Amino acid sequence: MRREPALPLSLYVHLPWCVQKCPYCDFNSYSGGDDASRHRYLEALCSDIEAEAARAGGRPLVSIFLGGGTPSLFRADEIGRLLDVARSHLACTVDIEITMETNPGAVEHGDLRGYRDAGVNRLSVGAQSFDAGKLAVLGRIHGVDDIGATVKEAVDAGFDDINIDIMYALPGQDVAGALSDIDAAALLEPTHLSWYQLTLEPNTVFHARPPPDLPDEDQSFAIQEAGEARLAELGFERYEVSAWARGGRRCRHNLNYWSFGDYLAVGAGAHGKLTTIAGVARYRKPANPLQYMKQIEKGGDQDAAQKLGDSDLLFEFMLNALRLADGFDEQLFVERTRLPLPALRERLLPLATRGLIAGGEGGHWRPTAKGRQFLNDLQAHFLPD
Repeated sequence: MRREPALPLSLYVHLPWCVQKCPYCDFNSYSGGDDASRHRYLEALCSDIEAEAARAGGRPLVSIFLGGGTPSLFRADEIGRLLDVARSHLACTVDIEITMETNPGAVEHGDLRGYRDAGVNRLSVGAQSFDAGKLAVLGRIHGVDDIGATVKEAVDAGFDDINIDIMYALPGQDVAGALSDIDAAALLEPTHLSWYQLTLEPNTVFHARPPPDLPDEDQSFAIQEAGEARLAELGFERYEVSAWARGGRRCRHNLNYWSFGDYLAVGAGAHGKLTTIAGVARYRKPANPLQYMKQIEKGGDQDAAQKLGDSDLLFEFMLNALRLADGFDEQLFVERTRLPLPALRERLLPLATRGLIAGGEGGHWRPTAKGRQFLNDLQAHFLPD
């Protein structure tokens, strides 16, 4: 089947194990994972990558993202083998971005230089907070000093593109505490900050047993406003709801998601999206690692893809594009969804009247400050009937 060559293509690889599961985490992750299971899982990933190459249809990858879980629980030589298999079966752009998530503390990774030598060129460090008490409430196993030590080790290893994850609206947190976290992260001179609100997701410990002293809606909004102002003062440019970059170092992998590009899925629970002449389709791998490994080892047909209907295409495009601070062009909408413009405009105009979205001139639209404040409501406007 001929593929659509115009859309950028990324690869997501899921490595599902952590030292322990955090009480707020709703990702497909699991505590533990012994050497034998990780070795078996690595073999399955390599086979999966080889099979996914057929979906790529020769298109080059613009990015690879190793997510989890905690990918750095895998040794540098194991990550190196994974990337070697990807490079041998899939074309890659010369400047491909390869991100790996890691957590602070030497217990969860080997020498970061080994990962850099393996080809990882962007590191995402899961700090979450620089307050020891908040880290304890969040169930994090690292200390505050481990964050700075990990970033220093990364710089010494040759990484010049480093993201730090921080959460806000934490239990007992006020504006001053949230700003202190931002300032502490900025002192480490990362190129990128992911600053996002703690939410109580279903199927998490926090959802079943919420921690006390969570900021209410007004307090959370006050933290958000103050934090956004501080990040701008510190020279970070907001380009997505929770993504802030310095020096133009935006995450290309995530931008491909938000602009409705294509991506291959490898690993337990990984989701993929592909555009062909037949339309746009999604597929996913079994979420349970054991079931995933058994399916890959059995071989056979690839996972069945589900073609998206027009209403789903409209919703999924807007769900992502409305997160972008700069908004989107109508031309991008047509290119990525193949839907007619009237289907979009008739949904946008009422929102413009309500002050939730602005633009239209030159075919460009973006959420207003009010629209960003009520982003969930804005996105819900595009839900399929």
